Amino acid sequence: MSVFKSADILLPRNADMEKWAVIACDQFTSDPAYWQRVRQTAGESPSTIHLILPEAELGRTSEADTVKDINTAMERYLSEEVFTLYPNSFIYVERTLADGSVRPGLLGVVDLEEYDYHAGSTSAIRATEKTVLERIPPRQRVRKDAPIELPHVLMLCDDDGKTLIEPIAAIRDTLPMLYDFDLMEQGGHISGWLVQGQAAADFDARMTAFAETVDSKYADLNGSVLLAVGDGNHSLATAKSCYEALKAANPDADLSAHPARYSLVELENIHDPSLVFAPIHRIVMDVDGKKLLSDLNAVCAEGGYPVQWVMGEESGTVYLDKARAELAVAVLQEFLDGWLSENAGVIDYIHGDDEVKELARKERSVGFLLPAMEKHQLFRGVISGGALPRKTFSMGHAREKRYYLEGRKIR
Repeated sequence: MSVFKSADILLPRNADMEKWAVIACDQFTSDPAYWQRVRQTAGESPSTIHLILPEAELGRTSEADTVKDINTAMERYLSEEVFTLYPNSFIYVERTLADGSVRPGLLGVVDLEEYDYHAGSTSAIRATEKTVLERIPPRQRVRKDAPIELPHVLMLCDDDGKTLIEPIAAIRDTLPMLYDFDLMEQGGHISGWLVQGQAAADFDARMTAFAETVDSKYADLNGSVLLAVGDGNHSLATAKSCYEALKAANPDADLSAHPARYSLVELENIHDPSLVFAPIHRIVMDVDGKKLLSDLNAVCAEGGYPVQWVMGEESGTVYLDKARAELAVAVLQEFLDGWLSENAGVIDYIHGDDEVKELARKERSVGFLLPAMEKHQLFRGVISGGALPRKTFSMGHAREKRYYLEGRKIR
């Protein structure tokens, strides 16, 4: 059974696509006005806003009533034949971002039997960062009785030979176009092409060949990984937990072909130039900065990872011991976690160099400017450390996250 394969994909038949597609539910969590605008734009038209629960709205309305409304809307869309079904298909996607770059991807399903989000996993599909288990139950309650899933998960492959998605891009003009429209709320543009038949079979063959190379690719490490979650890990973890609950409730049933065993994701290649891994910096506040920097010497070594620190008008560079981890952020985060467990202070995670420097000017604050993670380090870091430290990197800005667009029946 393939880890990533084609699926029976649903797309709206006659919807206004700009009203239909809505950004991932975990974005703009502190900006309820964003979601108010989305609901106003969609109105009563068919839209994925009626099929999801934005995290910004958690606690603002009755969750039970909202989930019931979501399930009712899904059932109504199915009964009213809002969707067209594309069986045994992939969708090749091109997302044009605000800076003009185009991010290619391939929509298909992953086998949840091959995915494990727990620390220490050796599964073929893994989380890149530690999963916060407390974030799963609210999502479970939304998915538990839902007849449809809508994906915002971005899955990554370490395909430096560009053998998987790029050959489909080369033949895209021979494929049927499914959609081509501007996304609401300055989300850029998105286009999608249907991949079926021989094109799908050719991809399957390339995926099989690619999977056979991963052990040798990471031969110097203790293990390997085929796919890693770049964005939407908690949504995929929710799909996994719901599937495990289904298995537990039906111990004697054959669920090998059950649709809940799979989850719809968009596969992307980390080596595509449109994917930029921006570092997430650290600011430590309410601390004795000189003591912190002095104690940090314990995890430094000659020739180590260079990390700039800023404290008031002072700045400098520490060299973190490479023998401790594959990534500078892993060495620093482990040290800060331990240090803050024994000393007063709080930590925050900041995007942007200037923002860190400004915060570090405040009394009793120290900022750390981390280097951007090299793309080849992502999979190696997951393999060697089990998962990357929290807040290791960011894949684009909020408006560049995946929009809900395609769907799939899971019941």
